[in-house]
Amino acid sequence: MRAAPTILHLDMDAFYASVEQASKPSLRGKAVIVGGLGPRGVVATASYEARRFGVHSAMPMAQARRLCPNGAYLIPRFTLYRQVSDVVMALLRELSPLVEPLSLDEAFVDLEAGGTAFDSAGARATGERLRADIRAATGLSGSVGLAGSKMLAKVASEEAKPAGLLLIEPGTERELLAPMSVRTLPGVGPATGEHLRRAGITTVGDLAEAGEDELVRMLGRSHGVGLYRMALGIDDRPVVAERDAKSVSVEDTFDVDLHDRVRIRTEVQRLADRCVQRLRGSGHSGRTIVLKVRRYDFSTLTRSETLRGPTDDPAVVREAAARLLEGVDTTGGVRLLGVGVTGLADYTQEDLFAQSLAAEPQEGTGEAPATDGAAEPGGAAAGDVEGVQGVQGAEPSADPSGPSGPSGEPEAAAERRWTAGSDVRHAVYGPGWVQGSGVGRVTVRFERPGSEPGRVRTFRVDDPELEPSDPLPLVGDDPPAPASRASQAPSPS
Repeated sequence: MRAAPTILHLDMDAFYASVEQASKPSLRGKAVIVGGLGPRGVVATASYEARRFGVHSAMPMAQARRLCPNGAYLIPRFTLYRQVSDVVMALLRELSPLVEPLSLDEAFVDLEAGGTAFDSAGARATGERLRADIRAATGLSGSVGLAGSKMLAKVASEEAKPAGLLLIEPGTERELLAPMSVRTLPGVGPATGEHLRRAGITTVGDLAEAGEDELVRMLGRSHGVGLYRMALGIDDRPVVAERDAKSVSVEDTFDVDLHDRVRIRTEVQRLADRCVQRLRGSGHSGRTIVLKVRRYDFSTLTRSETLRGPTDDPAVVREAAARLLEGVDTTGGVRLLGVGVTGLADYTQEDLFAQSLAAEPQEGTGEAPATDGAAEPGGAAAGDVEGVQGVQGAEPSADPSGPSGPSGEPEAAAERRWTAGSDVRHAVYGPGWVQGSGVGRVTVRFERPGSEPGRVRTFRVDDPELEPSDPLPLVGDDPPAPASRASQAPSPS
Protein backbone atom coordinates (compact mmCIF):
# COMPACT_ATOMS: atom_id res chain seq x y z
CA MET A 1 0.00 0.00 0.00
CA ARG A 2 1.19 3.49 -0.82
CA ALA A 3 1.46 6.30 1.67
CA ALA A 4 -0.32 8.70 -0.72
CA PRO A 5 -3.40 8.22 -2.96
CA THR A 6 -1.41 8.27 -6.19
CA ILE A 7 -3.27 5.60 -8.18
CA LEU A 8 -6.09 7.12 -10.19
CA HIS A 9 -8.96 5.20 -11.75
CA LEU A 10 -11.09 6.88 -14.41
CA ASP A 11 -14.44 5.44 -15.47
CA MET A 12 -16.44 7.39 -18.02
CA ASP A 13 -20.12 7.72 -17.13
CA ALA A 14 -22.52 5.58 -19.25
CA PHE A 15 -19.94 5.99 -21.99
CA TYR A 16 -21.67 4.64 -25.12
CA ALA A 17 -25.00 6.24 -24.23
CA SER A 18 -23.32 9.54 -23.29
CA VAL A 19 -21.48 9.64 -26.62
CA GLU A 20 -24.79 9.06 -28.41
CA GLN A 21 -26.45 11.88 -26.46
CA ALA A 22 -23.57 14.24 -27.27
CA SER A 23 -23.62 13.21 -30.92
CA LYS A 24 -27.41 13.42 -31.30
CA PRO A 25 -28.67 16.68 -29.73
CA SER A 26 -32.31 15.56 -29.77
CA LEU A 27 -31.42 12.75 -27.30
CA ARG A 28 -29.93 14.93 -24.58
CA GLY A 29 -31.72 14.27 -21.32
CA LYS A 30 -33.61 11.33 -22.86
CA ALA A 31 -33.51 7.62 -22.05
CA VAL A 32 -30.94 6.07 -24.43
CA ILE A 33 -30.22 2.35 -24.63
CA VAL A 34 -27.33 1.05 -26.76
CA GLY A 35 -26.94 -2.59 -27.74
CA GLY A 36 -28.13 -5.36 -30.03
CA LEU A 37 -31.53 -4.50 -31.48
CA GLY A 38 -32.53 -8.00 -32.59
CA PRO A 39 -34.74 -10.32 -30.51
CA ARG A 40 -31.64 -11.84 -28.91
CA GLY A 41 -29.72 -8.62 -28.39
CA VAL A 42 -28.56 -7.39 -25.00
CA VAL A 43 -28.02 -3.94 -23.55
CA ALA A 44 -24.45 -2.69 -23.85
CA THR A 45 -25.15 0.37 -21.73
CA ALA A 46 -28.00 2.66 -20.77
CA SER A 47 -28.07 6.36 -20.00
CA TYR A 48 -28.84 7.39 -16.44
CA GLU A 49 -32.29 8.48 -17.61
CA ALA A 50 -32.94 4.89 -18.76
CA ARG A 51 -31.49 3.40 -15.58
CA ARG A 52 -34.27 5.06 -13.59
CA PHE A 53 -36.62 2.59 -15.30
CA GLY A 54 -34.49 -0.35 -14.20
CA VAL A 55 -32.57 -0.83 -17.46
CA HIS A 56 -28.96 -1.94 -17.02
CA SER A 57 -26.10 -3.45 -19.00
CA ALA A 58 -26.22 -7.16 -19.94
CA MET A 59 -30.05 -7.10 -19.71
CA PRO A 60 -31.90 -8.74 -22.62
CA MET A 61 -33.04 -6.00 -24.97
CA ALA A 62 -36.60 -7.34 -24.98
CA GLN A 63 -36.79 -6.84 -21.20
CA ALA A 64 -35.36 -3.33 -21.53
CA ARG A 65 -38.07 -2.42 -24.05
CA ARG A 66 -40.74 -3.59 -21.62
CA LEU A 67 -39.27 -1.50 -18.80
CA CYS A 68 -38.63 1.59 -20.91
CA PRO A 69 -40.90 1.50 -23.97
CA ASN A 70 -40.29 5.15 -24.90
CA GLY A 71 -36.48 4.99 -24.85
CA ALA A 72 -34.24 5.52 -27.86
CA TYR A 73 -32.77 2.12 -28.84
CA LEU A 74 -29.59 2.40 -30.90
CA ILE A 75 -26.87 0.18 -32.32
CA PRO A 76 -23.34 0.80 -30.99
CA ARG A 77 -20.96 2.89 -33.13
CA PHE A 78 -17.54 1.69 -32.04
CA THR A 79 -15.65 3.80 -34.56
CA LEU A 80 -16.91 6.94 -32.85
CA TYR A 81 -16.43 5.51 -29.34
CA ARG A 82 -12.81 4.72 -30.15
CA GLN A 83 -12.23 8.25 -31.45
CA VAL A 84 -13.54 9.73 -28.20
CA SER A 85 -11.60 7.16 -26.17
CA ASP A 86 -8.37 8.19 -27.92
CA VAL A 87 -8.92 11.79 -26.80
CA VAL A 88 -9.53 10.70 -23.20
CA MET A 89 -6.51 8.35 -23.10
CA ALA A 90 -4.29 11.12 -24.47
CA LEU A 91 -5.33 13.33 -21.55
CA LEU A 92 -4.42 10.53 -19.14
CA ARG A 93 -0.99 10.16 -20.70
CA GLU A 94 -0.37 13.85 -20.09
CA LEU A 95 -0.59 13.04 -16.37
CA SER A 96 1.76 10.06 -16.42
CA PRO A 97 3.53 7.72 -18.85
CA LEU A 98 2.11 4.79 -16.86
CA VAL A 99 -1.50 4.35 -18.03
CA GLU A 100 -3.26 0.98 -18.01
CA PRO A 101 -6.35 1.03 -20.25
CA LEU A 102 -8.95 -1.54 -19.24
CA SER A 103 -11.40 -0.76 -22.02
CA LEU A 104 -12.46 2.15 -24.20
CA ASP A 105 -13.85 4.04 -21.21
CA GLU A 106 -11.79 2.94 -18.22
CA ALA A 107 -8.14 3.12 -17.14
CA PHE A 108 -5.71 3.22 -14.22
CA VAL A 109 -3.01 5.91 -13.95
CA ASP A 110 0.08 5.79 -11.73
CA LEU A 111 0.58 9.45 -10.85
CA GLU A 112 3.94 8.77 -9.19
CA ALA A 113 5.39 7.64 -12.53
CA GLY A 114 4.97 11.19 -13.85
CA GLY A 115 7.93 12.32 -11.74
CA THR A 116 5.92 14.58 -9.41
CA ALA A 117 5.53 13.92 -5.69
CA PHE A 118 1.85 14.00 -4.70
CA ASP A 119 0.14 14.42 -1.39
CA SER A 120 -3.61 14.05 -1.00
CA ALA A 121 -4.33 17.66 -1.91
CA GLY A 122 -2.21 17.46 -5.04
CA ALA A 123 -3.78 14.18 -6.13
CA ARG A 124 -7.27 15.60 -5.64
CA ALA A 125 -6.43 18.70 -7.65
CA THR A 126 -5.05 16.52 -10.44
CA GLY A 127 -8.23 14.44 -10.51
CA GLU A 128 -10.48 17.49 -10.62
CA ARG A 129 -8.40 19.02 -13.39
CA LEU A 130 -8.63 15.79 -15.38
CA ARG A 131 -12.41 15.74 -15.11
CA ALA A 132 -12.59 19.35 -16.28
CA ASP A 133 -10.24 18.67 -19.20
CA ILE A 134 -12.31 15.67 -20.31
CA ARG A 135 -15.48 17.74 -20.14
CA ALA A 136 -13.87 20.53 -22.18
CA ALA A 137 -12.44 18.16 -24.81
CA THR A 138 -15.40 15.83 -25.28
CA GLY A 139 -18.42 17.28 -23.52
CA LEU A 140 -18.64 14.05 -21.48
CA SER A 141 -18.31 13.34 -17.78
CA GLY A 142 -16.10 10.83 -16.04
CA SER A 143 -15.83 9.63 -12.45
CA VAL A 144 -12.45 9.52 -10.72
CA GLY A 145 -11.23 7.43 -7.81
CA LEU A 146 -7.92 8.08 -6.03
CA ALA A 147 -6.33 5.71 -3.54
CA GLY A 148 -3.14 3.90 -2.61
CA SER A 149 -4.04 0.75 -4.59
CA LYS A 150 -5.80 -0.25 -7.80
CA MET A 151 -8.62 -2.05 -6.02
CA LEU A 152 -9.43 0.91 -3.80
CA ALA A 153 -9.15 3.42 -6.65
CA LYS A 154 -11.72 1.42 -8.62
CA VAL A 155 -14.00 1.16 -5.59
CA ALA A 156 -13.68 4.93 -5.14
CA SER A 157 -14.60 5.75 -8.74
CA GLU A 158 -17.65 3.48 -8.51
CA GLU A 159 -18.76 5.26 -5.33
CA ALA A 160 -18.19 8.63 -7.02
CA LYS A 161 -20.57 7.93 -9.93
CA PRO A 162 -21.91 9.76 -11.73
CA ALA A 163 -19.62 12.69 -12.51
CA GLY A 164 -17.81 12.76 -9.18
CA LEU A 165 -14.48 12.25 -7.47
CA LEU A 166 -13.69 10.28 -4.34
CA LEU A 167 -10.29 10.14 -2.64
CA ILE A 168 -9.59 7.42 -0.09
CA GLU A 169 -7.03 8.60 2.41
CA PRO A 170 -4.39 5.97 3.25
CA GLY A 171 -5.19 4.50 6.65
CA THR A 172 -8.96 4.83 6.24
CA GLU A 173 -9.43 1.86 3.90
CA ARG A 174 -10.89 -0.63 6.35
CA GLU A 175 -13.31 1.88 7.82
CA LEU A 176 -14.60 2.82 4.37
CA LEU A 177 -14.83 -0.76 3.07
CA ALA A 178 -16.41 -2.35 6.15
CA PRO A 179 -20.09 -1.47 5.48
CA MET A 180 -19.90 -2.20 1.74
CA SER A 181 -21.37 -5.33 0.20
CA VAL A 182 -19.00 -8.23 -0.44
CA ARG A 183 -19.96 -7.86 -4.12
CA THR A 184 -17.93 -4.65 -4.13
CA LEU A 185 -14.69 -6.66 -4.15
CA PRO A 186 -13.19 -8.04 -7.38
CA GLY A 187 -13.74 -11.74 -7.73
CA VAL A 188 -17.01 -11.85 -5.78
CA GLY A 189 -19.69 -12.68 -8.32
CA PRO A 190 -23.26 -13.88 -7.78
CA ALA A 191 -22.26 -17.46 -6.89
CA THR A 192 -19.53 -16.52 -4.39
CA GLY A 193 -21.73 -13.76 -2.97
CA GLU A 194 -24.58 -16.22 -2.36
CA HIS A 195 -22.19 -18.76 -0.81
CA LEU A 196 -20.93 -16.10 1.59
CA ARG A 197 -24.46 -14.87 2.35
CA ARG A 198 -25.51 -18.36 3.42
CA ALA A 199 -22.59 -18.28 5.85
CA GLY A 200 -23.80 -14.97 7.26
CA ILE A 201 -21.14 -12.88 5.48
CA THR A 202 -22.71 -9.98 3.59
CA THR A 203 -20.32 -7.04 4.07
CA VAL A 204 -16.60 -6.49 3.61
CA GLY A 205 -16.37 -6.01 7.37
CA ASP A 206 -17.88 -9.48 7.84
CA LEU A 207 -15.16 -10.88 5.57
CA ALA A 208 -12.41 -9.29 7.63
CA GLU A 209 -13.94 -10.57 10.87
CA ALA A 210 -14.29 -14.10 9.51
CA GLY A 211 -10.52 -14.32 9.23
CA GLU A 212 -8.21 -15.84 6.66
CA ASP A 213 -8.47 -19.44 7.92
CA GLU A 214 -12.27 -19.48 7.70
CA LEU A 215 -12.30 -17.96 4.20
CA VAL A 216 -9.71 -20.50 3.03
CA ARG A 217 -11.88 -23.30 4.42
CA MET A 218 -14.96 -21.92 2.61
CA LEU A 219 -13.44 -20.82 -0.71
CA GLY A 220 -10.09 -22.54 -1.10
CA ARG A 221 -6.62 -21.18 -0.44
CA SER A 222 -6.11 -18.90 -3.44
CA HIS A 223 -9.55 -17.29 -3.38
CA GLY A 224 -9.81 -17.19 0.41
CA VAL A 225 -6.42 -15.54 0.94
CA GLY A 226 -7.05 -13.05 -1.85
CA LEU A 227 -10.45 -12.00 -0.51
CA TYR A 228 -9.15 -11.64 3.01
CA ARG A 229 -6.35 -9.32 1.85
CA MET A 230 -8.80 -7.23 -0.18
CA ALA A 231 -11.15 -7.00 2.80
CA LEU A 232 -8.24 -5.43 4.69
CA GLY A 233 -7.66 -3.03 1.80
CA ILE A 234 -4.38 -4.72 0.77
CA ASP A 235 -3.64 -4.75 -2.96
CA ASP A 236 -0.07 -4.53 -4.27
CA ARG A 237 -0.79 -4.93 -7.99
CA PRO A 238 1.18 -2.41 -10.08
CA VAL A 239 -0.25 -0.30 -12.88
CA VAL A 240 0.86 -2.03 -16.11
CA ALA A 241 1.05 0.17 -19.18
CA GLU A 242 1.27 -2.47 -21.90
CA ARG A 243 -1.14 -5.38 -22.05
CA ASP A 244 -0.28 -7.83 -24.81
CA ALA A 245 -3.19 -9.03 -26.90
CA LYS A 246 -3.78 -12.75 -26.40
CA SER A 247 -6.46 -13.36 -28.99
CA VAL A 248 -8.52 -11.83 -31.76
CA SER A 249 -12.07 -13.00 -32.38
CA VAL A 250 -15.45 -12.10 -33.84
CA GLU A 251 -18.85 -13.69 -33.35
CA ASP A 252 -22.46 -13.18 -34.35
CA THR A 253 -25.70 -14.25 -32.70
CA PHE A 254 -28.51 -14.90 -35.16
CA ASP A 255 -32.05 -13.76 -34.58
CA VAL A 256 -33.30 -17.07 -35.98
CA ASP A 257 -31.44 -20.36 -35.48
CA LEU A 258 -29.56 -21.45 -38.59
CA HIS A 259 -30.36 -24.95 -39.87
CA ASP A 260 -29.06 -24.86 -43.43
CA ARG A 261 -25.55 -26.33 -43.44
CA VAL A 262 -24.58 -24.32 -46.53
CA ARG A 263 -25.67 -21.09 -44.82
CA ILE A 264 -23.70 -22.05 -41.70
CA ARG A 265 -20.55 -22.63 -43.78
CA THR A 266 -21.06 -19.27 -45.49
CA GLU A 267 -21.35 -17.49 -42.16
CA VAL A 268 -18.18 -19.16 -40.87
CA GLN A 269 -16.29 -18.02 -43.98
CA ARG A 270 -17.54 -14.48 -43.53
CA LEU A 271 -16.56 -14.48 -39.85
CA ALA A 272 -13.09 -15.77 -40.77
CA ASP A 273 -12.61 -12.83 -43.14
CA ARG A 274 -13.75 -10.35 -40.48
CA CYS A 275 -11.42 -11.96 -37.95
CA VAL A 276 -8.45 -11.58 -40.29
CA GLN A 277 -9.31 -7.92 -40.90
CA ARG A 278 -9.25 -7.35 -37.16
CA LEU A 279 -6.08 -9.42 -36.79
CA ARG A 280 -4.27 -7.32 -39.38
CA GLY A 281 -5.66 -4.13 -37.86
CA SER A 282 -4.03 -5.04 -34.56
CA GLY A 283 -0.70 -5.69 -36.30
CA HIS A 284 -0.61 -9.39 -35.42
CA SER A 285 -0.68 -12.84 -36.92
CA GLY A 286 -1.62 -16.05 -35.12
CA ARG A 287 -0.98 -19.79 -35.00
CA THR A 288 -4.20 -21.26 -33.59
CA ILE A 289 -7.60 -20.97 -35.28
CA VAL A 290 -10.64 -21.34 -33.01
CA LEU A 291 -14.25 -22.04 -34.00
CA LYS A 292 -17.08 -21.40 -31.54
CA VAL A 293 -20.58 -22.80 -32.04
CA ARG A 294 -23.51 -22.21 -29.69
CA ARG A 295 -26.32 -24.59 -30.52
CA TYR A 296 -30.08 -24.34 -30.19
CA ASP A 297 -29.99 -25.78 -26.65
CA PHE A 298 -27.41 -23.17 -25.47
CA SER A 299 -24.61 -25.75 -25.34
CA THR A 300 -21.40 -24.17 -26.60
CA LEU A 301 -18.68 -26.08 -28.46
CA THR A 302 -15.19 -24.85 -29.31
CA ARG A 303 -12.79 -26.46 -31.77
CA SER A 304 -9.22 -25.33 -32.48
CA GLU A 305 -6.43 -26.14 -34.91
CA THR A 306 -2.80 -25.09 -34.55
CA LEU A 307 -0.72 -24.19 -37.61
CA ARG A 308 2.99 -24.63 -38.08
CA GLY A 309 3.55 -20.90 -38.05
CA PRO A 310 1.62 -17.66 -37.49
CA THR A 311 -0.49 -16.37 -40.35
CA ASP A 312 -2.75 -13.48 -41.30
CA ASP A 313 -3.75 -15.03 -44.63
CA PRO A 314 -7.57 -15.00 -44.94
CA ALA A 315 -7.52 -18.11 -47.16
CA VAL A 316 -5.60 -20.08 -44.53
CA VAL A 317 -7.95 -18.98 -41.74
CA ARG A 318 -11.03 -19.73 -43.85
CA GLU A 319 -9.78 -23.21 -44.70
CA ALA A 320 -8.93 -24.01 -41.08
CA ALA A 321 -12.32 -22.76 -39.87
CA ALA A 322 -14.07 -24.86 -42.53
CA ARG A 323 -12.18 -27.97 -41.43
CA LEU A 324 -13.16 -27.33 -37.82
CA LEU A 325 -16.82 -26.92 -38.78
CA GLU A 326 -16.81 -30.35 -40.44
CA GLY A 327 -16.35 -31.90 -37.00
CA VAL A 328 -19.32 -30.10 -35.41
CA ASP A 329 -22.86 -31.48 -35.35
CA THR A 330 -25.24 -28.61 -36.11
CA THR A 331 -28.39 -30.74 -36.11
CA GLY A 332 -31.16 -28.86 -34.34
CA GLY A 333 -29.88 -25.41 -35.25
CA VAL A 334 -27.16 -22.90 -34.45
CA ARG A 335 -27.76 -19.62 -32.62
CA LEU A 336 -24.19 -18.25 -32.48
CA LEU A 337 -20.99 -18.67 -34.51
CA GLY A 338 -17.55 -17.27 -33.79
CA VAL A 339 -14.06 -17.45 -35.30
CA GLY A 340 -10.92 -16.47 -33.41
CA VAL A 341 -7.15 -16.57 -33.65
CA THR A 342 -4.83 -17.12 -30.67
CA GLY A 343 -1.10 -17.60 -30.23
CA LEU A 344 -0.49 -14.10 -31.58
CA ALA A 345 2.82 -12.92 -32.98
CA ASP A 346 4.15 -9.72 -34.52
CA TYR A 347 5.29 -11.47 -37.69
CA THR A 348 3.90 -13.84 -40.32
CA GLN A 349 5.40 -17.05 -41.71
CA GLU A 350 5.37 -17.65 -45.44
CA ASP A 351 2.16 -19.30 -46.64
CA LEU A 352 4.15 -22.44 -47.35
CA PHE A 353 4.52 -23.04 -43.63
CA ALA A 354 0.98 -22.09 -42.60
CA GLN A 355 -0.27 -25.66 -42.69
CA SER A 356 -1.93 -27.67 -39.98
CA LEU A 357 0.27 -29.61 -37.59
CA ALA A 358 -2.31 -32.27 -36.90
CA ALA A 359 -5.13 -33.86 -38.83
CA GLU A 360 -7.28 -34.05 -35.69
CA PRO A 361 -8.28 -30.66 -34.25
CA GLN A 362 -8.09 -29.95 -30.56
CA GLU A 363 -11.46 -29.49 -28.97
CA GLY A 364 -13.22 -28.29 -25.89
CA THR A 365 -16.79 -28.08 -24.72
CA GLY A 366 -18.61 -25.89 -22.30
CA GLU A 367 -22.09 -24.96 -21.31
CA ALA A 368 -23.45 -21.50 -21.95
CA PRO A 369 -25.62 -19.78 -19.35
CA ALA A 370 -29.24 -20.81 -19.34
CA THR A 371 -30.45 -17.37 -20.40
CA ASP A 372 -29.96 -15.42 -23.57
CA GLY A 373 -28.39 -12.51 -21.75
CA ALA A 374 -24.95 -14.00 -22.25
CA ALA A 375 -22.24 -12.91 -24.60
CA GLU A 376 -24.13 -11.52 -27.53
CA PRO A 377 -22.45 -9.27 -30.08
CA GLY A 378 -22.25 -5.84 -28.58
CA GLY A 379 -22.92 -7.37 -25.15
CA ALA A 380 -21.19 -9.41 -22.49
CA ALA A 381 -21.68 -12.27 -20.13
CA ALA A 382 -21.92 -10.11 -17.05
CA GLY A 383 -21.03 -6.76 -15.57
CA ASP A 384 -20.60 -3.48 -17.36
CA VAL A 385 -20.63 -4.33 -21.01
CA GLU A 386 -18.98 -1.05 -21.93
CA GLY A 387 -15.72 -2.69 -20.94
CA VAL A 388 -16.10 -5.56 -23.31
CA GLN A 389 -13.89 -5.83 -26.35
CA GLY A 390 -14.44 -8.87 -28.55
CA VAL A 391 -10.80 -8.54 -29.49
CA GLN A 392 -8.28 -7.43 -26.94
CA GLY A 393 -7.24 -4.06 -28.27
CA ALA A 394 -9.83 -3.86 -31.04
CA GLU A 395 -13.45 -2.81 -31.09
CA PRO A 396 -16.30 -5.31 -31.40
CA SER A 397 -18.48 -5.60 -34.45
CA ALA A 398 -20.38 -2.41 -35.17
CA ASP A 399 -23.66 -4.19 -35.91
CA PRO A 400 -24.75 -6.17 -32.86
CA SER A 401 -27.75 -7.60 -34.65
CA GLY A 402 -25.42 -9.53 -36.90
CA PRO A 403 -25.11 -8.96 -40.62
CA SER A 404 -27.91 -11.40 -41.33
CA GLY A 405 -30.35 -8.99 -39.66
CA PRO A 406 -33.68 -9.61 -37.93
CA SER A 407 -35.16 -11.29 -40.97
CA GLY A 408 -32.34 -13.82 -41.19
CA GLU A 409 -31.71 -12.82 -44.82
CA PRO A 410 -28.17 -13.13 -46.22
CA GLU A 411 -25.83 -10.18 -45.93
CA ALA A 412 -26.25 -9.06 -49.54
CA ALA A 413 -29.97 -8.53 -49.02
CA ALA A 414 -29.32 -6.23 -46.04
CA GLU A 415 -27.35 -3.58 -47.90
CA ARG A 416 -30.22 -1.10 -47.85
CA ARG A 417 -31.42 -2.00 -44.36
CA TRP A 418 -31.43 1.07 -42.14
CA THR A 419 -30.74 0.30 -38.47
CA ALA A 420 -31.80 2.68 -35.70
CA GLY A 421 -28.90 4.88 -34.66
CA SER A 422 -26.81 4.37 -37.80
CA ASP A 423 -25.28 7.34 -39.60
CA VAL A 424 -26.52 8.52 -42.97
CA ARG A 425 -25.98 11.42 -45.33
CA HIS A 426 -28.53 12.85 -47.73
CA ALA A 427 -27.42 14.65 -50.88
CA VAL A 428 -29.70 17.58 -50.02
CA TYR A 429 -30.19 17.58 -46.26
CA GLY A 430 -26.71 16.53 -45.16
CA PRO A 431 -25.73 14.31 -42.20
CA GLY A 432 -28.26 12.63 -39.95
CA TRP A 433 -29.12 9.40 -38.21
CA VAL A 434 -31.78 6.77 -38.58
CA GLN A 435 -34.63 6.95 -36.09
CA GLY A 436 -36.44 3.94 -37.50
CA SER A 437 -37.56 2.14 -40.62
CA GLY A 438 -40.33 -0.14 -41.86
CA VAL A 439 -42.92 -0.72 -44.61
CA GLY A 440 -40.51 0.59 -47.22
CA ARG A 441 -39.74 3.87 -45.43
CA VAL A 442 -36.86 5.17 -43.34
CA THR A 443 -37.13 8.08 -40.90
CA VAL A 444 -34.04 10.25 -40.45
CA ARG A 445 -33.31 13.08 -38.05
CA PHE A 446 -30.88 15.61 -39.51
CA GLU A 447 -28.59 17.06 -36.85
CA ARG A 448 -24.94 17.05 -35.90
CA PRO A 449 -22.89 17.32 -32.69
CA GLY A 450 -23.27 20.79 -31.20
CA SER A 451 -26.33 21.72 -33.23
CA GLU A 452 -29.87 22.29 -32.07
CA PRO A 453 -32.20 19.28 -32.28
CA GLY A 454 -32.78 18.67 -35.98
CA ARG A 455 -35.76 18.09 -38.22
CA VAL A 456 -37.17 14.64 -38.97
CA ARG A 457 -37.86 13.54 -42.54
CA THR A 458 -39.04 10.29 -44.10
CA PHE A 459 -37.75 8.72 -47.31
CA ARG A 460 -38.17 5.56 -49.35
CA VAL A 461 -35.66 2.93 -48.23
CA ASP A 462 -34.22 2.91 -51.77
CA ASP A 463 -33.93 6.69 -52.09
CA PRO A 464 -30.79 7.16 -54.23
CA GLU A 465 -29.86 10.40 -52.45
CA LEU A 466 -29.67 8.69 -49.03
CA GLU A 467 -26.47 6.79 -48.23
CA PRO A 468 -24.80 5.24 -45.18
CA SER A 469 -22.12 7.48 -43.68
CA ASP A 470 -19.29 7.54 -41.22
CA PRO A 471 -20.13 9.18 -37.87
CA LEU A 472 -19.33 12.85 -37.41
CA PRO A 473 -16.65 13.42 -34.76
CA LEU A 474 -17.59 14.96 -31.43
CA VAL A 475 -14.40 16.99 -31.61
CA GLY A 476 -12.51 18.44 -34.55
CA ASP A 477 -13.73 19.63 -37.93
CA ASP A 478 -17.02 18.41 -39.35
CA PRO A 479 -17.46 17.68 -43.06
CA PRO A 480 -18.81 20.65 -45.04
CA ALA A 481 -22.53 21.22 -44.90
CA PRO A 482 -24.59 20.31 -47.98
CA ALA A 483 -25.58 22.86 -50.57
CA SER A 484 -28.07 25.51 -49.51
CA ARG A 485 -30.67 24.14 -51.94
CA ALA A 486 -31.95 22.06 -49.00
CA SER A 487 -34.23 24.89 -48.00
CA GLN A 488 -35.75 24.84 -51.48
CA ALA A 489 -36.06 21.08 -51.78
CA PRO A 490 -39.48 19.50 -51.99
CA SER A 491 -40.72 17.40 -49.12
CA PRO A 492 -39.46 13.84 -49.34
CA SER A 493 -41.87 11.08 -50.15
